[in-house]
Amino acid sequence: MEITGQLKAKFDTQKVSDKFSKREFVLTTEASSPYPQFISMQVTQEKCAILDQFSEGQELKVNFNLRGREWNGPQGVKYFNTLEAWRIEAVSGSQSSPASNNAFDNNDLPF
Repeated sequence: MEITGQLKAKFDTQKVSDKFSKREFVLTTEASSPYPQFISMQVTQEKCAILDQFSEGQELKVNFNLRGREWNGPQGVKYFNTLEAWRIEAVSGSQSSPASNNAFDNNDLPF
C-alpha cells in the first residue's frame, strides 16, 4: 500500500525488547480539506533511522503494510492494527533522496 502526506511528527525510537525496536511518526493527509487526517505509522528495527533525513512539514510518499493482531487479556479479546512503513521517500522536488534501507519491493512478495 502507498500513501502520500506531510510529515507532522516523528518520535524517538523505542526499544521494546532486546531484539525489537520501533519508531512512530504521523502523516497528515487531506491537509487542505476541512477534515485533515492524521495517520499514525511506524518503522521497525534498522529502518528506524530512515526518518532522520526527513523534516517535519516535508511531503513524503510512504509504502507500508497493514498488520493486525489479536490479544487475549483479562477483559477479553481485543484487536489491534499497525501501519508498518518499509519505504519512505520525499515527494519529487524535495531535497531528500529515496530511503528504502534495503527494504523489499512489492514484487518480492510471495503472494
